[in-house]
Amino acid sequence: MSDIELGSHTIQSHGFKVAKTHKHDWLILLLLVVIEAILLMIEPFHRFVGRDMLTDMKYPLKGNTMPFWAVPILAIVFPFVVFLVYYFNRRDVYDFHHAILGLLFSVLLTAVITDAIKDTVGRPRPDFFWRCFPDGKGVFDPVTEDVICHGDNAVIKEGYKSFPSGHTSWSFAGLSYLSWYLAGKIRAFDRRGHIAKLCIILVPLLLAALVAISRVDDYWHHWQDVFAGALIGSVIAAFCYLQFFPYPSDMNGWAPHTFFQMMEERNRAPSTAQRVNSFHPQQAEVEASFMRRNNDMESTESSSREYDTSPVLDGMEAGRKY
Repeated sequence: MSDIELGSHTIQSHGFKVAKTHKHDWLILLLLVVIEAILLMIEPFHRFVGRDMLTDMKYPLKGNTMPFWAVPILAIVFPFVVFLVYYFNRRDVYDFHHAILGLLFSVLLTAVITDAIKDTVGRPRPDFFWRCFPDGKGVFDPVTEDVICHGDNAVIKEGYKSFPSGHTSWSFAGLSYLSWYLAGKIRAFDRRGHIAKLCIILVPLLLAALVAISRVDDYWHHWQDVFAGALIGSVIAAFCYLQFFPYPSDMNGWAPHTFFQMMEERNRAPSTAQRVNSFHPQQAEVEASFMRRNNDMESTESSSREYDTSPVLDGMEAGRKY
């Protein structure tokens, strides 16, 4: 195996160089973090909820089967561990860097899109009644019959963030990205018919689906919320992965685009040097030929001069004799 393919580009030798090349991408990631923090603080749109609309919003108020803090572990830390294992096996900082960068973009872009839609739509959760009226006594505006909530403000605020599901979109953004990554590394679509490879890449998607189902089971989301969240996360993950890696079905789907660009540049360098070196002998031959031609011309001219002047000298000699 070539040195450029294994162990020649590590975090110690090329890590800073690779990160510096993508410094603008990392700055955009920081910007996305700031935007996400702002979106979490914004008060969502309070959609009108009338007395007759609460029929489907009286599900019990339960805790989260999948806590909020566990979602980043499943969507970010778990894929990161897989990337790290592959890095120690192959020692390719380009693959490691691009995998992490693509993953973070996938999750953060999904988070920003999801929370922006949440704040704009303001759809009540299935347990909204108990968030709004913890004591079970509904209070409504006498004119519009809109709800007048008297529960905890933070709980009520979360009650207006049903669509789409953030747990679901985050999970699919990270774990769907991991499925793409594994599909490329194990060459799941090499047309050899190994179903075991397909099972491996479906495991992350199954985990994400279980998270989505738990959101419906906990009565935090309607089924449309988790469907939209899964769609957003999956689409963003696909776009982010393909920014750095070829399609897994591609013959070169096991490595990032940068790897093959390096190989192309390395293979181009010797041929360029060979062309330059081959030019110099040709130039030397031209110069030698030019010098030989000049020498021949000088020899011819001198011979001509010797031939032309000899009769004159003979005549002068003859004049002296006579």
